Amino acid sequence: MDYTTLLNPELTALPPSGIRRFFDLASEVEDVISLTIGEPDFSTPWHISQRGIETLEKGKTWYSPNAGFTQLRESTAKYLKRRFSLDYDPKTEVMITVGGSEAIDNAFRAVIQPGDEVLIPSPCFVCYAPLAKLAGGVPVSLVTKEEDEFRLTPEALKAAITDKTKLLVLPFPNNPTGAVMRREHLEQIADVLRGTNILVLSDEIYGELTYGGTPHVSIASLPDMWERTILVSGFSKAFAMTGWRLGYACAPAPILKQMLKLHQYAIMCAPTTAQYAAIEALDNGEEDVRHMCAEYDKRRRLIVDELRRMGLSCFEPEGAFYVFPCIASTGLSSEEFCECLLREKQVAVVPGTAFGECGEGFVRISYCYSVSHICEALKRMREFIEELKK
Repeated sequence: MDYTTLLNPELTALPPSGIRRFFDLASEVEDVISLTIGEPDFSTPWHISQRGIETLEKGKTWYSPNAGFTQLRESTAKYLKRRFSLDYDPKTEVMITVGGSEAIDNAFRAVIQPGDEVLIPSPCFVCYAPLAKLAGGVPVSLVTKEEDEFRLTPEALKAAITDKTKLLVLPFPNNPTGAVMRREHLEQIADVLRGTNILVLSDEIYGELTYGGTPHVSIASLPDMWERTILVSGFSKAFAMTGWRLGYACAPAPILKQMLKLHQYAIMCAPTTAQYAAIEALDNGEEDVRHMCAEYDKRRRLIVDELRRMGLSCFEPEGAFYVFPCIASTGLSSEEFCECLLREKQVAVVPGTAFGECGEGFVRISYCYSVSHICEALKRMREFIEELKK
């Protein structure tokens, strides 16, 4: 059979994830240290896992309501109110999803019509542009710059808006740069959006992992922004629950109602064991999050300082658990740098180009790994840089 005539051409045209490519390459290298993916080295806190185990022991393995257990939606709404001053009705404005990724996909498919433009600050996580395309949208990259601390500026947003603009993605704290949008920066973006019909997809999966003493602020908490914002988050990063595959979406009821239809037909409901564990995480897990965040902060300082000692220009991340150093001074492209580092020193990092063309000259290094792994990787990386200079 000629499968090229049968498969979706939009899908076949999409490249595979650049993150996974280097993760897979690293798996084939002996004695490799991989700093490629955002996989916390912490185990899920025991009291959270125990809650899931207890429900299995009691035979609580049935379907949940499509939108998720009522208790979990209520805990999610209370958590968002307590942590970020956000008000959502758990009955009609909160939906539990299979990871934050499903929530993003559902949001795109619920609001994008063919030809709608989706504004995406770049460098950014790999899923936004492909999912926008598969929903019929036209991704428009808004390049963020190191001199602007990789933040979206109101000037760049204004210049990109056309009569076809439907949605702005706000992926902050940002993967891969670690950039954040503080309240004053979000106010500037809100000023541009007021008076338009542009929606916002605010991906806040790293919201709890914000450093520097100033807490994360959601654009949905600003005046006139709640009604145009779809908030997406989850449990993978802050609560070290990657394998539980659980996230959530919050939005005004008319939007969430349509997202829920997609969820009903494609997924039915999120894993119930994970939902029970997530209730425990939200109700009793904030101290765990503070502890892990403090540890990431130590690693952040360690890795930034050491990269700068190597002579690499390195923006200081203020959120998430990634650092995005500039490697242009080595004379190598991002792909060449990563391939050579992996081949010669058995250290795997991700080329900046995996997150958009504007990522050329940068690499992403994840610091959600143990200090011993980070230190050994930095030692090998320092040797690699010194050998390049000879």
